Amino acid sequence: MEGLEINQSPQLLKSTDAPVRPLPASKLGHFKNTLPSKDVLELWRNANVVCFDVDGTVCLGDGLNDLAEFCGEGKAVAEWTSRAMSGSVTLEEALAARLSLFNPSFAQVQDFLEKRTLRLSPGIEELVKKLKANNTTIYLISGGFREMINPVASILGIPTANIFANQFLFGTSGEFMGFDTNQPTSRSGGKATVIQQIRKAHGNETIVMVGDGATDLEARTPEGADFFIGYAGFQLREAVAAQADWLVFSFEDLTNSFE
Repeated sequence: MEGLEINQSPQLLKSTDAPVRPLPASKLGHFKNTLPSKDVLELWRNANVVCFDVDGTVCLGDGLNDLAEFCGEGKAVAEWTSRAMSGSVTLEEALAARLSLFNPSFAQVQDFLEKRTLRLSPGIEELVKKLKANNTTIYLISGGFREMINPVASILGIPTANIFANQFLFGTSGEFMGFDTNQPTSRSGGKATVIQQIRKAHGNETIVMVGDGATDLEARTPEGADFFIGYAGFQLREAVAAQADWLVFSFEDLTNSFE
């Protein structure tokens, strides 16, 4: 198998603060973690490293779902995505099943990237700017695919070396050959593994994971992230939200917490 280079053109993409679905008040009232404890707030304000999930967190929607819809298999793939993010199936099982439904070719991925409108979550650009001003190191850790995440990193000014994501594999004629199963993000518990690697580079510095799914929550381990911020501004997953150290519905909450 031979890797083919996909042309990713951020100038063809748009950063759109599209409206987010409002959540009914009944969904919000029973969560006790929407206000951070003094300890969590202090850790957040002094975090050295912040790791963001991408799909449903940094970006509205899911990149692989969008690609599948572009290829005509959106509904079936989205159902598998929902199962994986709720934790009812393993990530590796869901990833293989999702891709097998439409087997995207190199040409299809290229065409999708050229026509795609990128939708960043409201407030994420301001939050990233604030973190950078505080000399915080930012990583993108995703169960999605690098081909679709590189343009996101470019818009946010995050080095490609700070991206941990999956990788498509294509044959010499551009046919879909699978994905790189050696990437930690291709399997359950992979985000915790990635953060353990990041911790080796950063020592005992405070590391935060921000995300919306079960794979993000998994990253909070003794050797991984020190704490987990659940982002429910796009989609609320109750089992994940209830276990977050801090549950937010807007990135403005995180940005304003520095004031």
